[in-house]
Amino acid sequence: MTDLEILDHTIVEKIKKLTHYEMAKLWRFTPDGHIYFDSTLPYYKIFLERFQQLGGMTSEISKQLGWKK
Repeated sequence: MTDLEILDHTIVEKIKKLTHYEMAKLWRFTPDGHIYFDSTLPYYKIFLERFQQLGGMTSEISKQLGWKK
């Protein structure tokens, strides 16, 4: 089974709808094991590519997020 065959397109659509801020929040605060950050699944690459397209973790967003949820 290829990566494309195991894609759940509902999850891909959710990733595509996330705002830059929402993605940064997930990046900083999501606990280990989240499906978006499991590098054995294709969602990690999809998330990372979109996050980088939006600008990644900027200093402005980092300040907005702080270090606590």
